[in-house]
Amino acid sequence: MSPDLGSLDLLRQIEWAAVRGWPALKTREIDGWVWRFTSGGSIRANSVAALAYTGADIDTTIDAIEALSRENDTPAVVTVSEASRPPDLDGRLAARGYARGDAHVTMAKVVTAAAIPLACKVNPSPPPGWMDAYLSGLSPDRRLIAPRLIANLPKRTAWFVSCTTNGILTSSGLTVIDGTLASVQCMATLPGARGRGGAKAVLAAIEATALQHGATALYLQTGGDNTAARTLYAAMGYAVVGRYHTRAKVLAATAQT
Repeated sequence: MSPDLGSLDLLRQIEWAAVRGWPALKTREIDGWVWRFTSGGSIRANSVAALAYTGADIDTTIDAIEALSRENDTPAVVTVSEASRPPDLDGRLAARGYARGDAHVTMAKVVTAAAIPLACKVNPSPPPGWMDAYLSGLSPDRRLIAPRLIANLPKRTAWFVSCTTNGILTSSGLTVIDGTLASVQCMATLPGARGRGGAKAVLAAIEATALQHGATALYLQTGGDNTAARTLYAAMGYAVVGRYHTRAKVLAATAQT
């Protein structure tokens, strides 16, 4: 049976898969939430995943998040989506002075029959040139930490996709298989090779890989204002299934005695 892309349950499954599929270098479970820290630009690896809540008092839990963030000299950042728990989390954070960050979207599609394009290869580890293509699209702060995040990916479920043009690896992509879900991550094309269909070929290869491993739905997350990316994904059959943003608070340093 095809997955229901409009289901909140599916969105919650996707959000958990995204946590597992891009693991932070440092994590801590606090009352069902997952505090994540990596000291780089990645939202997923540097914010609290508030997808389940087992605490008795939300303010006490936020206090604990802030204390842990202060210990690591980083702002307290929480990702908020339709799947967040408790449901009124956004308002509670706003009331405590947390500033709202940029809007992002979660997109998904049902996996259909697909073939790996001749120009693409799928590997269990990054092939030569893959990292160069991926890093070419990142901001400087993310470039520094990205290789460590890639090395920290789940073993035996991560597949690195590359597309070659005239013998040169020009486009990158990554999928992490998580049960019936497969991610679309690390999409990038070298600046001089853009507009030649490399990204579409990588997406086709990712879908074929997902199908081979039994996944029934593909998902990705991107900026809400990233019109070019959203247009490409929509043309490939992806639809918006959720929205999220961060709430962040810069913390005053603990007084020294």
